Amino acid sequence: MAKRVTGPEIEKLIQLLAKVPGLGPRSARRAALHLIKKRDQLMGPLSGAMQDAYDKVKICTTCGNVDTSDPCTICTDPTRDQGLVIVVEDVGDLWALERAAALNAAYHVLGGTLSPLDGIGPDDLTIDKLIERVAAGDVSEIVLAVNATVEGQTTAHYIADRIADLDKGVTVSGLAHGVPVGGELDYLDDGTLTAAMKARRPIGG
Repeated sequence: MAKRVTGPEIEKLIQLLAKVPGLGPRSARRAALHLIKKRDQLMGPLSGAMQDAYDKVKICTTCGNVDTSDPCTICTDPTRDQGLVIVVEDVGDLWALERAAALNAAYHVLGGTLSPLDGIGPDDLTIDKLIERVAAGDVSEIVLAVNATVEGQTTAHYIADRIADLDKGVTVSGLAHGVPVGGELDYLDDGTLTAAMKARRPIGG
């Protein structure tokens, strides 16, 4: 049995870091060691930043974005086309599209995709809230910027059908050129995202 070579505080730091996506146990140990070595330059400021985020970060009740204000900065930005709403699976996808500066639009975060095998249905996502936004009459186009997976496309078609049933004349489009089947938005380069957004195509109805 391997002996423990660090105190419980360091072990706890490593265990928590290992829960961060992309960091396994070995990477978490390296990250923890780096933080400890740079405690004044990194660990202190990081601890303060995390506390600030914990205290101040909110979920936007309009679109589902994370920000320090509710409604978020995007939803209250007067320069954006609030009638053009980009629907994404997660906040990471929103950040990716913003990084690419593809469209100066509003957003709606679904919180995932429909997946009957995993027990995720429409009630587990923010689809109803999206339909309410469309039904209010202020939306002219919905861009379904979901991942090119089976679950993503199933979700896109479900939403397109729900919007078509409203009979509001809202255009529903999806990403086109440049997004590979099975590709996830957060891993695509900015040029690919921009091209896909500009070449969006109608979905359903």
